[in-house]
Formats: sequence, structure tokens, C-alpha cells
Amino acid sequence: MNKITFPLVGNYRTPIIYLFKHILECEIVEPPPITKKTIELGNANSPEFVCTPFKYTLGTYIEALEKGANIVVQFGGGCRYGYYFELQEQILKDLGYEFKYVNFVTKGVTNLKEIYLKLKEINPKLKVDKLIYYSFITFKMLKYMDRCDDYIRQNIGFEEKKELENINKEMLNKFLNVKGYLDLRRTYKKYYKKLKKVKINKPKNCLKIGIIGELYTVMEPFANYYLERELASYNIEIKRFTNAHYLLIEKRKKGLKYLKSAKKYIKYKMGADSHDNIGRCKYLCKKKYDGIIHIKSSFCTPEIGSMAIINKICKEYDIPVIFFSFDANTSEVGIKTRLEAFYDMIEMRKKNEKLLSRH
Repeated sequence: MNKITFPLVGNYRTPIIYLFKHILECEIVEPPPITKKTIELGNANSPEFVCTPFKYTLGTYIEALEKGANIVVQFGGGCRYGYYFELQEQILKDLGYEFKYVNFVTKGVTNLKEIYLKLKEINPKLKVDKLIYYSFITFKMLKYMDRCDDYIRQNIGFEEKKELENINKEMLNKFLNVKGYLDLRRTYKKYYKKLKKVKINKPKNCLKIGIIGELYTVMEPFANYYLERELASYNIEIKRFTNAHYLLIEKRKKGLKYLKSAKKYIKYKMGADSHDNIGRCKYLCKKKYDGIIHIKSSFCTPEIGSMAIINKICKEYDIPVIFFSFDANTSEVGIKTRLEAFYDMIEMRKKNEKLLSRH
């Protein structure tokens, strides 16, 4: 029997499992949550200077293959990661695993016809109309998830009781078993209302921080040492741009918008999300955010190229920025220490601004 697995990124296991459950007649082997063991496995079997997402996903594949998976799916693309599937496949086969590797993004390009044909190889009975219907539901699910996440991100640092994340987890569990689009929409509306009913005690002039950077490191909490949770503990409102709905639906249109807004600094796309992040940086500066955090995996070439420009924009607008780079050897204590110092600095600036405004 076919047993399929996939890489983990944030909470997006839910829509992936839902889609596969309805279009593929095979067992779904959900990879275990990312842990230090996952990183150690990926790091030990990867080239030294490859980017961190490669190592994280490779470690995830090894753990899933050990659980019995015999089909490995990759969704990545948009940068060098879109070319890595051959290398990951060879590494895993050299380790002695027998499996089929299915890559839905080749050289950064998604071809819907090719995806359908690859899915037909897994489930020869798959009909186009069925694929379209459940893909539609999955995209809507992503949209609803990201909308809830945005609300939580803005308010979690100010909730009186720790309820927002629990409500969100309950909603995701319900999403796994919705019977169609109307059921999905009803479920979303029910839980979004629950989120809105949670008592929030947010001051009008609270600290606001924008998070930009490499998409995997931004979206996978373990990859950034749960940075958003740490920021929330300081009573900070968080703005984050990158999510699945943006990458799949909005990126082409908004990417051009970001490129246009940053034309003073760049003329061409720089790969992955780097030019988007330059445009986002300018947006956050113009909106007078209290600080900007740029995060990336080590050896991420597009983001390395954008860092000097981001730093220049922040200096022009006098907005503090801090850069974090993550890999298997990054010290969590070091990250927290630098983050605490950054918080102290922006809090002091905020207090000074209030004092000056009174005189």
C-alpha cells in the first residue's frame, strides 16, 4: 500500500492532510513535529553550506520514512530550494531508503497539468473535477487559517486569558473533518467569532514590530525558535506578511507592487522573497512601526543580498532593525538575549517620544 508523507511548515499540515485524504487513496504518514533530533538528522546528512530549510525538510523526510512512508512529496520552489529535490532524493537513497519522490514545483515553476499527472500516478482513479473541488476547499482553508493567524498575531500579546491559540487549535482539528465548502465556511465563521470574543486589553499606542525575511524561517516556528511567541510575551503587536495564501495566491500581484514601491533601491527581482522584503521594509517604515526584525536561514543568498538595502531604508526612516540568522548551531539563549536588548531599546525610544510630545 502507498504511504505518503510531506514536509512540515507551521500549522499547514491540516490543509495538506485534508487534501490528500480526499484525492489520494493511500495512507498518510504525518511526520512527527520538528525537534532537535530532526535538525540533527538533517544536518548530519546534508552538505555543510546548504540552506537550513533543506536540512530541516531532509530530517523530516528521514523521520517519516522511518515510520513507513514510501512516497515523499515536496512543494518547495522559488529559490535554490526548488532545485534541491534531486540532491535530497539521492541522499535518502544512499542512506538505503526505498521510496518514490514527487516534486510539485520544478525550477520555481508550478505546472497544473504536471501536478495532475503526478497525482494520477499515485491514484489512477483521480478525476479532474474531484481534484478541482477539493483544491478549491483547500485554498479557502488556507485563506481562513491565515486570516485567523493574522488576528492572533496582532492580539495575542494582550489577551487577558490564554485562549486564542487554544481556539485556533480546536478550529484546525475541526477543519480536518469538514464535509465540504459550506461546512468549512460555517466552521471558520464560528471560530473566528470565538477569537473575536476573547477579551483583549491592548493600549492604543502599543509597541508594533514587523517581521520580514526568508519564507520558511518566517513560517516555521521551530526554525525561528518561536520568535512570535517570545515577542508576544513583551506585549507587542506583530505584523507578518508571508503565509501560504500570499505565496500561492497573492505573490505575483503583490510582488510587483513591492518591486515598484522599492524602485529607488532595486530594479529587478532578486529571487525568492528578497525584493518583497525590501518593499515590506519600506511599508513598515512609512507606517512608523517601532522596529523591524529580519530573519533568514544561514546561507540564504537572496536574503543576504537584501540585508544591506533593508539596513539603508531603516536608517533613512530612523526605524530600528535587527537581523537574525538561524541554523542548526544557533544559540537559543543568544537569540533571546539579543531580542531582549532590541525590545529594551525600542521601548526606551517609545517612552522618549512620548515625553518629547508633551513638551
